[in-house]
Amino acid sequence: MPSSSTTATPPPPSRPPPPPRRSSGAAVAAAAADGTVVFDMHGALLGSTSLFPYFMLVAFEGGSLLRAMLLLCALPLVWALGGERSIAGIRVMAFVAFAGLTTRDMDLVARAVMPKHYMEQLNAAVYERLWLPSKKKVVVTAAPRVMSEWFLMEYMAADAVVGLELRLVTVGRRRYFTGLLDGPEPRQEAMKEAIAAEVTMADVGIVSNSNPRDQQLFVPYCKVRACQEVYVVSRESTKSATLPRDKYPKPLIFHDGRLAFLPTPSAMLAFFLFLPLGVILSVIRINIGIVLPYKINFLAGAIFGIRFRTSGLRRDLPPPADAKQQQQQRKGVLYVCTHRTLVDPIMLTTALQKPVPALTYSLSRLSELIAPIKTVRLTRDRARDAETMSRLLRRGDLAVCPEGTTCREPYLLRFSPLFAELADDMEPVALDAQVTMLYGTTASGHKWMDPVAFFANPVPAYRVEFLGAVPREWTRAAGERTGVEVANWVQRRLGEALGFECTGLTRRDKYMMLAGNDGVVAK
Repeated sequence: MPSSSTTATPPPPSRPPPPPRRSSGAAVAAAAADGTVVFDMHGALLGSTSLFPYFMLVAFEGGSLLRAMLLLCALPLVWALGGERSIAGIRVMAFVAFAGLTTRDMDLVARAVMPKHYMEQLNAAVYERLWLPSKKKVVVTAAPRVMSEWFLMEYMAADAVVGLELRLVTVGRRRYFTGLLDGPEPRQEAMKEAIAAEVTMADVGIVSNSNPRDQQLFVPYCKVRACQEVYVVSRESTKSATLPRDKYPKPLIFHDGRLAFLPTPSAMLAFFLFLPLGVILSVIRINIGIVLPYKINFLAGAIFGIRFRTSGLRRDLPPPADAKQQQQQRKGVLYVCTHRTLVDPIMLTTALQKPVPALTYSLSRLSELIAPIKTVRLTRDRARDAETMSRLLRRGDLAVCPEGTTCREPYLLRFSPLFAELADDMEPVALDAQVTMLYGTTASGHKWMDPVAFFANPVPAYRVEFLGAVPREWTRAAGERTGVEVANWVQRRLGEALGFECTGLTRRDKYMMLAGNDGVVAK
């Protein structure tokens, strides 16, 4: 249970403030509801006091694999200089992670990568008991402000964010980080800036008990009524359950970046040790799908660590003798799939044990070349795409992902109704992918790396569930449903099967948020 403390009037700046005395947590919560609360981000608002994982995210996602390796190698120096939360240690990590990085790259990381990891580390007790009731929220971070400001302002609705400032240099039209921090004592200056913005002193300060320097920093600037108050978050509180997804300040639907785990020092060491083997496994697994026949794909994939589960597959029944002519004129089956990764159509083909052409909105040239099935690009011209889809359906079965782009979280994007207007024989197919190390999708990175990244995971997993044919009354052939109604029904059916929430968001929404473009991949 978190504990809280009080002190007397702030001491003169020349003397270090006395350690805070204990007081009731209920009193702190009551004061927070009517006043300004200053939160220490790492260790109080977040469950962990470690700064290294977030610098590593900047180095890996905004920089490169080499930069990430350099940061990991610099960690012993950081520890020798006093640890991750010392000024010297922060300066070393900031220089390695930021030096030479453009402001645009950092903006993409702050918007698309960091929110997921911050959200998963939120301290549920502090968020529910102190953050939500607070009238005005000020967050102080020991890391550079640019790393967390977007998350805190957009997701958490913070009123102010203060932290360390990085120096910039302009070269041509681009601005680059030098990796150097401003000011001799940036933590103290940041705190003074936070308080100076207020008419009066802050009412409550929320800090972690893992770093006594943080407590001494907050005490002189925080008060409750007539007495000062600093609420100290205990280690037991930070070990409590993380915030459930349904209690997130905002739904976390889109995020980017390759790393699927929080890059702590031990996790990154394991990652770099496994990476060479992962690349070898990826090449082998990709070639299994290209070279080997379907009948032995399951066994070969299982031998090399691919977990594949399928259910609900129907066996094709021979048509009645008097319906042969009708069968010849019948269009193929349209498999309507959820879109989790680039290899969705390949996993569908593996489950069916036969090649099924797939429609794509954007695909890199390399992915097209190595694909073991036929892929056909859609042009976003409704008339041309309708003609293409109709032609392919007359030739046989076809796979389509109406979302138009992948989504990593348990949400389904809006389904384009075009497929529902052209096909009567449709079967929804629920696909889901699970990874532990690298995501096999990206919005702002190199798309040709998608299949390599997915199959480089230690144990990539796929689930393919066939949900049966769409009832005739829910097709256009019945004459009572519009294409939009049919598409929405199929979306809901797939969402129920997977336990996902349906949304009205589109491909354009995703790419404008994560990459600043409309998501078209040039040929």
